[in-house]
Amino acid sequence: MNTAILDGKRIAWGPDTVFLVQVGRGRKGAYRTRYSFRANLAQAVMHFNCLNIGLGYKARIFVPSFNRPVLCRKTSA
Repeated sequence: MNTAILDGKRIAWGPDTVFLVQVGRGRKGAYRTRYSFRANLAQAVMHFNCLNIGLGYKARIFVPSFNRPVLCRKTSA
């Protein structure tokens, strides 16, 4: 079991946990998975931070197996 702190929240994950970096467009637009990482939170956060979010886009890190699946998100105005 691995643990880390992201945005003040403690996160624990195992070897089968999948981290999805997703991008969407518009206020009500659906998210699409851009990157998928198995048990590698550091790489998911790095790709999330390197995304260039233009006007009208949004991004998030999503983990389907967690009780609160959205770890962090960012949007443009």
